[in-house]
Amino acid sequence: MMISSKGRYALHVMVDLAQHDGEGLISLKSIAERQELSLKYLENIVAVLAHAGLLVGQRGKVGGYRLTRSPAEYTVAEIVSLTEGGLAPVACLHCGAKGCEKAAECLTLPVWRELDSLVTDYLARVTIADLVNGTVPSARLLD
Repeated sequence: MMISSKGRYALHVMVDLAQHDGEGLISLKSIAERQELSLKYLENIVAVLAHAGLLVGQRGKVGGYRLTRSPAEYTVAEIVSLTEGGLAPVACLHCGAKGCEKAAECLTLPVWRELDSLVTDYLARVTIADLVNGTVPSARLLD
């Protein structure tokens, strides 16, 4: 599984907004400058996040964006799933995918299901607050 720049940049935007939470609306230009990311590309990403209700924005000279919830209420799974269209490692497990006609005899399907579960469960445990605070939980399966 490969997370695209869209998913990674969405996390950068959310972390930046969390770091400046309580400062009012934060301009996309200032986020782009701090994160050293393309303003045009961020406009598309922020539109997706705002449409889903993760952000609220205002246009204009004093416009900008802010989080709609506490940073601890956003998970990495939520953000990456939204921007990537899902987290499934293979197409046959992708949300809304048409069932594979070979699923009943597919010997590899159990490993993909387990991987999907592990990735989704882990990313659902990591919040934007964890990223801001540097308290990302361990993903170790064997201790």
